[in-house]
Amino acid sequence: MSKRFRQLFIIVFILLGIAGLAAAAEPVGLPTLSIGVGKATKPGDFSTVIQIFFLMTVLSLAPGLLMMTTSFTRIVVVLSFLRNAMGTQQSPPNQIIIALAMFLTFFVMTPVWQQVKTQAIEPYRAQQITQQEALQRGVVPMRKFMLSQTREKDLALFINLSKMPRPRNADDIPTTTLIPAFMISELRTAFQIGFLIYIPFLVIDMVVASVLMSMGMMMLPPVMISLPFKILLFVLVDGWGLVIGSLVKSFG
Repeated sequence: MSKRFRQLFIIVFILLGIAGLAAAAEPVGLPTLSIGVGKATKPGDFSTVIQIFFLMTVLSLAPGLLMMTTSFTRIVVVLSFLRNAMGTQQSPPNQIIIALAMFLTFFVMTPVWQQVKTQAIEPYRAQQITQQEALQRGVVPMRKFMLSQTREKDLALFINLSKMPRPRNADDIPTTTLIPAFMISELRTAFQIGFLIYIPFLVIDMVVASVLMSMGMMMLPPVMISLPFKILLFVLVDGWGLVIGSLVKSFG
């Protein structure tokens, strides 16, 4: 026992010595970080903060602006209707549909964005116009595109809801009123195209169901039999070319 007690005493003595050396050593400093609100000494400091805040807000709303003010809504809804009408479940997957809708949106909106670049971005970069004037010029081609695709009935609905006086011309319609009217018109047009897409596939489902019922095979799901015929019909008539061509031409 005395030997074990001597070994334990030596270990405790060594540990105490190490602790004393650590206490005597200079403490290691850790970096500190403080965040506060200071007083702006120059008017430019405050305006810079506001501009940064506005830029971050615009970047966070960019996906929504892409869907609200371009052809993306109509294209992605029609492609979703097409997939549901064919009954292929998740083929093509959502990533493919969204990617195809985005690239078709770029194709359709390229002439409009070229006008924005020519009328607003390039003069602003050349320091020929101010930032506010560039924003005003850049909105004009987008408003022209949205007005060409918006029904008067939808515009009248939001004008009445906003309780604003009757506008004399298109320039008097606020952009905040034009955007929701444009979106409703796009959804209506997309549902009309989707209805037309559903008709041939619905006919195939009805024919297959009638044949199976006449053969007494009522327990067999008609979808299992009609799916290959719908895919075959879609491929034979060059369905992708017809759908995409009709979508792009609908914005003409």
